[in-house]
Amino acid sequence: ITIQLLRALTDMTIIATASRPETQDWVRELGAHHAINHRQPMAPQVKALGIGDPGFVFSTTHSDQHLEDIVELIAPQGRFGLIDDPPHLDVSKLKQKALSLHWEFMFARSLFGTPDMDQQRKLLNEVASLVDAGKIRSTATETAGKINAANLKQVHAKIESNTARGKIVLEGF
Repeated sequence: ITIQLLRALTDMTIIATASRPETQDWVRELGAHHAINHRQPMAPQVKALGIGDPGFVFSTTHSDQHLEDIVELIAPQGRFGLIDDPPHLDVSKLKQKALSLHWEFMFARSLFGTPDMDQQRKLLNEVASLVDAGKIRSTATETAGKINAANLKQVHAKIESNTARGKIVLEGF
């Protein structure tokens, strides 16, 4: 979804990570201008694109495992955003380049009753408008049957294998 939102709402050049040819094709289909392999050192791949160091990096998973590579490839004074929950993240690595860290948690506003809590409704309405206008679409790629123990185990195994593409849906009982 992030790729699509960036493409619809900004003029940024989008570099996505994907390790397999089919997932690289998929992120390009979603709107990424470039796809690099996150199972290889990413900084040299970004350098090879010849478009300069990115000022923004957004990480959805394994942020702790990719941190050194991210710090190497991001521009000084860049912004590093993430949504995952790494067990340990050595943020001191960000200091030399004066990088800022931005964690997103969609429930923070409602959980803490922040003054801008209504902003979440506005954001969700804007996303709904983009969906209605056909500018973004669901990233659901597979329906794996009914919600039951066997299907949950099967889907969980696929996710753990790091071979899933997009979101896998279980429905009904």
